[in-house]
Amino acid sequence: MAGRRVDRRPGLSVRLKLTLSYAGFLVVAGALLLAAVWVFLLRERSNSLAVPHRSDFLRVFDPTNFGPVVFVPAGIMVLAFLLVFGLVGGWLLAGRILAPLTRITDATRQVTNGPLSYRIRLPGRHDEFRELADSFDLMLARFEAHVAEQQRFAANASHELRTPLAVTQALLDVARDDPDRDIGELVERLRAVNTRAIGLTEALLLLSRANQRSFTREHVDLSLLAEEATETLLPLAEKRGVTIETSGEMSVAIGSQALLLQLATNLVHNAIGHNLPDRGVVWVSTSARPGTAVLTVENTGEKLTSQLVSTLTEPFRRGTERLHTGHAGVGLGLAIVKSITQAHDGTLTLTPRPAGGLRVTVELPAVAHRRPPRPQRDM
Repeated sequence: MAGRRVDRRPGLSVRLKLTLSYAGFLVVAGALLLAAVWVFLLRERSNSLAVPHRSDFLRVFDPTNFGPVVFVPAGIMVLAFLLVFGLVGGWLLAGRILAPLTRITDATRQVTNGPLSYRIRLPGRHDEFRELADSFDLMLARFEAHVAEQQRFAANASHELRTPLAVTQALLDVARDDPDRDIGELVERLRAVNTRAIGLTEALLLLSRANQRSFTREHVDLSLLAEEATETLLPLAEKRGVTIETSGEMSVAIGSQALLLQLATNLVHNAIGHNLPDRGVVWVSTSARPGTAVLTVENTGEKLTSQLVSTLTEPFRRGTERLHTGHAGVGLGLAIVKSITQAHDGTLTLTPRPAGGLRVTVELPAVAHRRPPRPQRDM
């Protein structure tokens, strides 16, 4: 179950393991050093470098051999000193080396039980621990931003879903208090409110699906999706008095055809709905670059500031005065485009046009394949 600690058998700490390793290595090195001294310097004080015979080791216990008898207890004392020195020095050295890791562990505990704004900010030069700490800080920053975004999204979604429910309740209360009210008008208004609620719910489900990246990747031609989205929304464009111009070339991306079609549809729908009240224009184009498939949708419209444009991909943001148009959506069109683009490891760029309107560019990982440019068509 999430949030529960994994039960493990108790074991030695990393610091104690390092201490024992240091001490053991030091004792072994000391023993080898003493053995070398005995072999090369004390063996009958000879200049020979030959390894002593087995009988030479027995002479160590011969009382008549004063040198080796003195050397053995001295060597034992040296090894004992090296063991104590290795344990103490290894403990201090291991503690100093593992201090950054201890700091990272403490930070993890603080984040688990406290605010996500805590950062390690490990000082010192760049090394493995500094890289780990910086990576942890970056992960915390992204996680904090993600949690904040989800909290805003939940609050906005609750507000948006509450609105049609409140309207429905008000209409039902009016119908109950006024039995002579036109039932046909009431049903039509309830139908419109219910349709909006269904559209909002479907948009939320689509947004969740895109964020989970639970889709199969395949080769998708963005130019064909752009044509399909344009043809689907052509009646809406004609109703709004908006002209759609399409151009471009084959641009094969790697991703989900259903999600990318939704992306193209949302962009075209957004360009139509947030255009000039009369004689507006939408430009839809595709292109292929090395390793990148590009879909660009531009539209005429009111002048937008860079600050406003930077917020349009947030959920339920519709731009200046957009709530008062009769064609405002549920406020998730560009948010869904952003999520689909990120789920495909792509890049979404929004730029205000100098003459008014918006330019949206989607860049996705592509398949290297081209065909001659398609002729421009007016719709």
